[in-house]
Amino acid sequence: MSARFLSFTRGSRAGWGLMSGDGVIDLTGRSDLPGLQAAVGAGALAALADRWGGTSPDIAATDVTFEPPILAPQKILCVGVNYPDRNAEYKDGSDAPTHPSLFVRFPGSFTGHGQPLIRPPESHQLDYEGEVVLVIGRPGRRIAERDALSHVAGLTLANEGTLRDWVRHGKFNVTQGKNFDRSGAIGPWLVPFTDEAQIAGIRLTTRVNGELRQDDRTSRMVFSFRRLIAYISTFTTLVPGDVILCGTPSGAGARLDPPVWLKPGDVVEVEAEGIGRLVNGVEDQA
Repeated sequence: MSARFLSFTRGSRAGWGLMSGDGVIDLTGRSDLPGLQAAVGAGALAALADRWGGTSPDIAATDVTFEPPILAPQKILCVGVNYPDRNAEYKDGSDAPTHPSLFVRFPGSFTGHGQPLIRPPESHQLDYEGEVVLVIGRPGRRIAERDALSHVAGLTLANEGTLRDWVRHGKFNVTQGKNFDRSGAIGPWLVPFTDEAQIAGIRLTTRVNGELRQDDRTSRMVFSFRRLIAYISTFTTLVPGDVILCGTPSGAGARLDPPVWLKPGDVVEVEAEGIGRLVNGVEDQA
């Protein structure tokens, strides 16, 4: 199994480490690197996995709170309408896009694996979007597609939770509906990127209360991982720890007839081959 790096809290202490079965190898204080984001920036994931991967866990996974793997990314960039059936879901007769649709999210809009998505009092139209996520490891600007994957440190998952009515408040943006605090999740861990075979046609699924809602493969994305990195790096310098959410397949609750929104007590599972399973419940904001 590939190495699985995580950021966590245990009580009041923040930590980071490696998963080992159902336990955690605590790397906090075992190296000069203060956290997983620093390890990504130092290009140290492979060496850390080699050095510590065979040791016994220090903590049971049930004794930690999973946090998003990258705690303070400079940029979180999200790709919209990146699967062919998603474009058809809009029923507006438009051709497939020629350029990616992009928007940004703030770190506080995400929580970690095993923590609840928060439904705010302003809207009950909380929806799910399962996605594969790239984490950048090497900086670059105007990166050529042929070189793009050499800038990837690792892969994780997201539930890009969305307040559907709030994305329609503005004429030219979706920012409001995409950034309610803790409305989405990233995790559970970061799997180091090795080669292109690792990301060739990953099966991505989303289940709500055990019911399969989304099911597709990354080989069908309109804009490939390489293309996304090349395009985004044209207008902004990508830096280590930047996070790119690569789009969701068809089957979100807004597209069901009638729409079905997430409610307290629901459980959403986003799963991808070779990466893992991100699980979150739903709660109303206290």
